[in-house]
Amino acid sequence: MARSRRHLLLLLFITLFFQRALQSQEYDENSRLNTNLAFPITVPVSNASHLVKMGTGATAGAGYNFNHNHAFVGEIMWNWLYPTDESLAPLRNALGSTALNGHSNLFSFSANYRFEMRGKRFGGYVIGGPGLYYRNADLSAQVTPLPGTPCTTVWQWWGYDCSSGIVVVQDHSTFSSSVLGANFGGGVTVKVGSETRYRMYFEARYHYAPFENNSTIRFIPITTGIRF
Repeated sequence: MARSRRHLLLLLFITLFFQRALQSQEYDENSRLNTNLAFPITVPVSNASHLVKMGTGATAGAGYNFNHNHAFVGEIMWNWLYPTDESLAPLRNALGSTALNGHSNLFSFSANYRFEMRGKRFGGYVIGGPGLYYRNADLSAQVTPLPGTPCTTVWQWWGYDCSSGIVVVQDHSTFSSSVLGANFGGGVTVKVGSETRYRMYFEARYHYAPFENNSTIRFIPITTGIRF
């Protein structure tokens, strides 16, 4: 929990830095600069849906508008992923305790192209691009798999190594990994007020991060945010 609070504070600090850096710029509907801040509800899909439940997090970004239609958007996204009972059951059995808990954080740092059709009040856009995805996982206690435990995606999700289809016997409670991935999606915008360039946006984007050991993550953040 303490690590997640530190991650969230770092994300908020970066967002404030972007905002302060832009305060001295001309920043209206014709501005070349863009920023955004949002809060996603993360929906895991495919195999990930058996390992984690819906999660929450935060997104912050800044970029450059080439014109009203084309823009570059750099984004940082953090997601807190809640494990399912299914993903903890084999580890609880090995530990001999139902009190075992865990969590996982997923970060992405992406470089995105956005094509937008913007009306006076409403707009729509598509967005996507490559990114670096970083995931860590923590268990509330060290778990040592029993000799001969079959290798499954659950064990690999928590960072355990496998050899010849068997989980390697090792004391383990933390794990981290990073990989290149990509995202693609779209959304709609609604202008807030008549004189400002603030726009609420509602977005869904598919993310694919092919982590090693069969722990590929596919998820869709359903995002509500504000763009400046």
